[in-house]
Amino acid sequence: MKQLILTVIGQDKAGLVEQLATVIASHQGNWMASNLSHLGGYFAGILQLEVSEEHVFALTTELERMSDLDIKIQQGLDSVIHPDKQLQFVITGNDRPGIVRELSSVMKHKGANIIHFESSKQSAPNWGVPLFHAIATVELPAGLNKDEVVKALEAIASDVVVDIEH
Repeated sequence: MKQLILTVIGQDKAGLVEQLATVIASHQGNWMASNLSHLGGYFAGILQLEVSEEHVFALTTELERMSDLDIKIQQGLDSVIHPDKQLQFVITGNDRPGIVRELSSVMKHKGANIIHFESSKQSAPNWGVPLFHAIATVELPAGLNKDEVVKALEAIASDVVVDIEH
């Protein structure tokens, strides 16, 4: 079986997920995981599928012909994920340009690998400024203590709060 990773984007409208799922199923593909969102009037996402070698060409050809979505297809790579070394950080602070760069820079310098990242800007009328909210699933390298990462993230600014979800 081959793993395919698809990135998709197109002007949002009803039925896009169903169209995509129909094409995948018609070529005996198995939709394994996805992260799909409505962002600024567009439907955007990434998904992982599995398909037998004999169906890869026909599936990729039909996916590339879908007129409602711009689809990029990559072959999946063999990678090992260690769930026992992963933590989920919930990060909240005043929203400002560059906050994602600052957070990701801290993680990189600590040797942590971001496995999954979701962020949003949320209204906070009592604060006077919008709040940045993120959930980051991170794989820590051997020997790195989670408290060290939390301390480094919170050192970005006095308003940044980091919680760990289990």
